[in-house]
Amino acid sequence: MPESYGERENEDAGRDRQERDQGHKSSRNVVSIISQFADDNLTVVRSTSTGLAVAGILVIARSIRLVTKFQHVSEIPARFIQNNVSLCGKVQSITEKGIEVEHVPIYLPLISPLFTKHKGVCTSPLLVNLAGVELTPEGRLWLQRNVTPAQTVWLKLISREDVVLHCLVSQSKQGSIWRRDSINEQVLRLGLARTAPIAGAFPDSRLYWRLHKRLHRAEVKAERKGRGLWKEDSLWERVSKAVRNNRLLRLMSRLFRRT
Repeated sequence: MPESYGERENEDAGRDRQERDQGHKSSRNVVSIISQFADDNLTVVRSTSTGLAVAGILVIARSIRLVTKFQHVSEIPARFIQNNVSLCGKVQSITEKGIEVEHVPIYLPLISPLFTKHKGVCTSPLLVNLAGVELTPEGRLWLQRNVTPAQTVWLKLISREDVVLHCLVSQSKQGSIWRRDSINEQVLRLGLARTAPIAGAFPDSRLYWRLHKRLHRAEVKAERKGRGLWKEDSLWERVSKAVRNNRLLRLMSRLFRRT
């Protein structure tokens, strides 16, 4: 007796259900095998993951020069200057040419030693100038007293000229680790320097005018308060200078000395 249409439909549906069940079982078997392998070789899996993570960190650190110690101004990548990256360093000395700073890169345990090029070699400092600032002799003396050797400073890179870095140099405020004070602005506020053209920065750039505004504001504050080079002489000092500089009075003084 021929099969009815309904019976054939039931047989096809049962066959499809059986095939799906077999597929699910095979998938579960694959997952079970992988899970069992991971459990049996847990140490290997962990070591492989750690190795891949360390390799990734090494590649990133090398590409962005994160742990590189710069021994010379020319070693600093151009993109660091363009992006005004801040570097950490320790002061070595204050000279007539500027501030000599030893660069201190970010230290990552186990990774930093792999990128140390100058291990056991005498380090060479970077020569740093205060960007947009012309120091007076008193200002240089102030730096020597207040920016001491081995002190930590931060250098915001502005421009580079030959072997000199022009930077915004800052130091931690007394009693605070996180707050910093710009030395460029500090010497201007004390009347120990004048504003000067920012070497290496384009006058029509946003960076130039932003820095110029900050430095000019610090200089105006010193001028208003009569600090440092803006300090006004007293009336007696002004009269004394006028007498000393008067030619007629100097001539009369010579004549009286001869008689």
